[in-house]
Amino acid sequence: MAEYIEAVGRRKTATARVRLYPGRGEIGVNDKPMDVYFGRALDRMILRQPLAITGTEASYNISVHVNGGGESGQAAAVQLGIARALCESDGNLRPALKTAGFLTRDARAKERKKPG
Repeated sequence: MAEYIEAVGRRKTATARVRLYPGRGEIGVNDKPMDVYFGRALDRMILRQPLAITGTEASYNISVHVNGGGESGQAAAVQLGIARALCESDGNLRPALKTAGFLTRDARAKERKKPG
């Protein structure tokens, strides 16, 4: 099996484990093509953003295992995981990802219901 770089991204209650392999730009999520797993175009655009900003769309194949949360939370978790993995693969990409805000974990989550 090919050498890969692994990173974890989280958002709300979703957790994504991202693996970057050298390749042609294919993205698989939970053993399905990304277009099948994420039905909304907005979610697909969100997780492609780190690749687009660094110009590495066709450089890596990406395998993602994501669970928990809803569709948008999962997409944001995958985005963070991809950004972290790209930083690990090439440190020169870090400033571009940092200024775009892709390396910051969004800690907002649903607040509990309170009586009264």
